[in-house]
Amino acid sequence: MRHLVAHRKLGRTSSHRRALLRNLCTSFILHERIVTTLPKAKELRPLAERAVTLGRRARAAREAGQNEKAVHATRLAANYFFAGNSSEYSRQHVPGAERTAGVAAVKKLTGELAERFAERPGGYTRILKLGRRKGDGAEMALIEFIGSENKKAVEEKAKPGKKPAGDEKK
Repeated sequence: MRHLVAHRKLGRTSSHRRALLRNLCTSFILHERIVTTLPKAKELRPLAERAVTLGRRARAAREAGQNEKAVHATRLAANYFFAGNSSEYSRQHVPGAERTAGVAAVKKLTGELAERFAERPGGYTRILKLGRRKGDGAEMALIEFIGSENKKAVEEKAKPGKKPAGDEKK
């Protein structure tokens, strides 16, 4: 019996599973929608929801002038992503270096996403089943933030001059 056994193992060791989920969470925050297998999406959902809640808490504390609580919530949220700009070389020799994924994810989480979900009491994500993958028959799913479907449509309209596939001249 599986009494009090909480999470899926996903066929990986605990350190590999944690790294996988941190990478998925980072990509999910940055892109707001990803396609993955259904079990991975179901394991990612609570992590992403907790990260957004911590981002909201950090933003609210910052607006209330409670900087210590804002820093604490931001650092807790950063645990869901890989650290960024940790290389001494990148900090010393490349002053205008682009933020790595973890730093960008925390910034987006405490900024844009915290603002978008400020009034929502939870349930920031949805999982849509996509059917089975052709190669191995794995059940695929799309996990996305609520409201990102409108953003995607706006981005597609804003890209002018994109030619349909097959129109290139030979």
